[in-house]
Amino acid sequence: MKFTKMHGIGNDYVYINAIKYDIQNPSQLAVTVSDRHFGIGSDGLILIKASDKADFMMDMYNADGSQSEMCGNGIRCVGKYVYDHGLTDKKIVTIETLAGIKTLNLTVKPVEEVEGYKAVSNNGMVVAEATVNMGAPILEPEKVPVILPDGYNARKVLEVIKENTGIGLESPVDSNLDGISIDKNEKVAIRMPVVINDTIYYGTCVSMGNPHVIVFVDETDDFPLEKYGPSFENYRNFPERINTEFVQVIDRKHVKMRVWERGTGETLACGTGASATGVACILNGKTDDEITVSLLGGDLKIKWDREQNLVFMTGPATTVFEGEI
Repeated sequence: MKFTKMHGIGNDYVYINAIKYDIQNPSQLAVTVSDRHFGIGSDGLILIKASDKADFMMDMYNADGSQSEMCGNGIRCVGKYVYDHGLTDKKIVTIETLAGIKTLNLTVKPVEEVEGYKAVSNNGMVVAEATVNMGAPILEPEKVPVILPDGYNARKVLEVIKENTGIGLESPVDSNLDGISIDKNEKVAIRMPVVINDTIYYGTCVSMGNPHVIVFVDETDDFPLEKYGPSFENYRNFPERINTEFVQVIDRKHVKMRVWERGTGETLACGTGASATGVACILNGKTDDEITVSLLGGDLKIKWDREQNLVFMTGPATTVFEGEI
């Protein structure tokens, strides 16, 4: 069986053309190929399938074999795979995922101008980067999903924080939650308290088709992610486990982020996590609507178009090598 190893700013997966190959046990295959000592080495497995709803379907599995709904870095590489391998000549491609249908705008360049594996191209052209319409962010707790603590609601928490510390938010959230289309009666998980090892963290929960909690920290470089990541992932208020982003705000157009992904651990990048981070930064009044998110593997451009209520992510996609297993 032939495979392709690809990455989006270091978030790497093994890609298989499941239109051609019949994969009987994808969960076990994901565990086998992901092992960095005895397998190919990756954050998981992504199968490219036919779809009756879109141009193609992305079926993805984490390194522990669990199935995942979506991956922003992974889906950019799906767009690159189907174009570079000549499965399509389209530069606007729709991909079916468990989180819905996503639209990719592919930036195509001559193969010699693009970094990465050179042996595969579509008439000498390959995808260099892609912009993904990630869809609308999901804020309703039951849809993230997150179980809110008893008595919690966003408005009350913000009022208590301001009363106790004198610190308010720097956006319409502070004085008027309706200013960002959050109805006054709707519960949202902004600055929800999460108690880890007797320390209270405040997380903002956003789903981009998969669940995320964003926690703002003073700095990310020395944050003990391996210590706290598993505790957040398996925290009692996250019934389907959760991806956790630890975020340091540099300025209103730039943040740094490290991510602990459920079922995988720390990865070099997470596209849905960067998208959720962009939304959380705006909800907490910390940044503008369009920002650069710097991850360990590189940078992503994130924009929340609040008029359309859509999040757009732009970043590279790279082929590392092809092989046979």
